Amino acid sequence: MTSATAARKQRAAALAQVRHDQQRRDRRRRLVITTASTALVVLVVAVVTAALLSSREVTSTEAGPAPDFTLESTDGSAVSLSDFRGSPVVLYFNEGAGCGSCLQQMGEIEKDPAFAEAGITVLPIVMNTAEQITADMNTYGVTTPFLLDDGTVSEQYGTLGTGMHAGLPGHSFVLVDADGTRRWSGNYPSMWLAPDDLLDQVQANLAA
Repeated sequence: MTSATAARKQRAAALAQVRHDQQRRDRRRRLVITTASTALVVLVVAVVTAALLSSREVTSTEAGPAPDFTLESTDGSAVSLSDFRGSPVVLYFNEGAGCGSCLQQMGEIEKDPAFAEAGITVLPIVMNTAEQITADMNTYGVTTPFLLDDGTVSEQYGTLGTGMHAGLPGHSFVLVDADGTRRWSGNYPSMWLAPDDLLDQVQANLAA
């Protein structure tokens, strides 16, 4: 074998090795990309599933005495739950100031005459100062006085940490009947319940 032939074979062997090594690297790269893509898909599915589960409404018809309370209102008065004995009341716990959805929810409720026609009072309850929530009430054109809680009432009714913030109440409704009995509650992480749907829930549970 001539030296030229041997050199060509060496170059061919070297080239073949380079191609082989390149193919191995390509296979490893595709495997890494595939693994990463699969992990990303699994993560996205997990996040979406968690979001869907956490945004689902949770309701309860467990009955029991509704804890009485007295809270200061944004109009300066003191409001007690017992003041409404003889007619049903819906307590609307929400995140309050800074939560546009919460204010819009109350604004739409107060625009619906069906609540007053049915003799049902809706009391919004927040953990804000009067100045904080009044500013948002003015922004969203809400006129219904809000009750100012230090967290005690929200905790008594089990609404703390049911929304996006551990130390605040979630978007929750509690129905108290004319006798002071808690008849129904609903937590809505979607931050919205159409007023007519709320009224349907209230009337259905009062009739149950």
